[in-house]
Amino acid sequence: MIRRLSLVVLLLPSVLRAQAQTEYATRRLELGAKIPDGALVVLGGHEPAQDYLSFEQTPSFFYLTGFKEPDAALLMIKQAGAVRSSTMFVNPRQPSREVWTGARLGVPGVGTLTGIRGRSALELTKVLDSLAGTGMPFSVVGEVARAADDQAAPVIRTPDDQIFDRLKRKFPSIKITTVNDAVEQLRGRKSAAELVLIRNAVDITSRGMKEVIPIIKPGLNEFELQALIEYTFRRNGADRPSFSTIVGSGPNSTTLHYNVDDRFIGANDVVVMDIGASFKGYAADITRTVPANGVFSLEQRAVYQLVREAQKAAERQARLGNVARLMSDSASAVLAAGLTRLGLIESPNATYDCAAGPQPRQCSQLQLFYMHGIGHGIGLAVHVPDQYYFTGRIQPGSAFTIEPGVYVREHVLDEIPDTPRNREYAARVRNAVALYRNIGVRIEDDYIATTQGVEWVSQVPREINEIEEMMKKGSAGIAARDEFRVEKYRLIP
Repeated sequence: MIRRLSLVVLLLPSVLRAQAQTEYATRRLELGAKIPDGALVVLGGHEPAQDYLSFEQTPSFFYLTGFKEPDAALLMIKQAGAVRSSTMFVNPRQPSREVWTGARLGVPGVGTLTGIRGRSALELTKVLDSLAGTGMPFSVVGEVARAADDQAAPVIRTPDDQIFDRLKRKFPSIKITTVNDAVEQLRGRKSAAELVLIRNAVDITSRGMKEVIPIIKPGLNEFELQALIEYTFRRNGADRPSFSTIVGSGPNSTTLHYNVDDRFIGANDVVVMDIGASFKGYAADITRTVPANGVFSLEQRAVYQLVREAQKAAERQARLGNVARLMSDSASAVLAAGLTRLGLIESPNATYDCAAGPQPRQCSQLQLFYMHGIGHGIGLAVHVPDQYYFTGRIQPGSAFTIEPGVYVREHVLDEIPDTPRNREYAARVRNAVALYRNIGVRIEDDYIATTQGVEWVSQVPREINEIEEMMKKGSAGIAARDEFRVEKYRLIP
């Protein structure tokens, strides 16, 4: 048995590599079917100017290749409706550089990893010139804006822009089209393999949240919570946080993307923690809001329960085949009715003057306290277009968040235009704003859709009694890490 297990361990990297090559090859073929005949050039991320800074591969390049090194490019040639060849251009092995940057796979290594023929990145310019000289059109995936000779083109050109600016100057008649949207549409529908990685990212993030909630108390600094969260991420196999960790207490709870994380927590604060782990490139995104002293005040409880009811309303609409917009419509209706009851807005459909002038523009009063969308897709970045962005409906392969919120900023009424209508509105709600000031609540969870239905995967306690019970019990010490995940995925090449 020991010999058989040893053989499995030895074979696992090659088996996983073959499975990965098939997965990435399928994605490339799907993209190839969406583009016209010609050359498809997919550009990866570029090495930072200082090699001691972190490098992260661009999501679309990673999605199509699984290759993590900088300054790489994929070239595919499509003729007569079929992809005829694929080539990866990568940095060659250079020991004098690798003593600084670490070992590179090089040309032979990239073929072993990806199953695609490799060439040196130093040859890319020559090859592109040769293809352009034949009049072949180019489809491009990368950080490419408009052509340099377009009067509306950005003044500052990215490194990817500069590659094709040079080509356009040399071959003025060449046709160059960006196809980033085509890749984003493919990325919006997650494969079974991708959903496994997202589940792992969500599980790690959930562990971080479960570790931090029981230790919260007045007097701690936000950065202490951040440190424990990110330690838990890495300890359980995460690559890194999938975005800057948000730990906002008191007034900071009302700033959506606050990430300074440098305030001491007060006894009467709520603490918003919006966190996510990145696992093998895939992101999670979970938010919980808790009372610093372990028990929600009446005002905090009222706002929290309203947000939770809005999330429930959105969840009821999160069904296979449903129109995705219904999640937002349902949550907004609950929030508008609830904010009316709390006295923060005049009625569910009430407006205010959001732009002064002879004919002031009207905006919903709801937007003063709930100014973001109901959620977003998750995948190779924390905010990505889910397939329902394109189809309008929730379908198998979707991965997304639901995250309603209410944010009562102390000076919100001072920030709206000074008009007679707004002064009237402010007078009516000023006492309510003072009562609920500096209470920000967001509850965010992650969901995946399979043929079996839509599943809530970020199962961290979120009801008021559950949160208060967690905080009452306190921490029993840092939980053991997930050895299976750490060891299993360590073997992936």
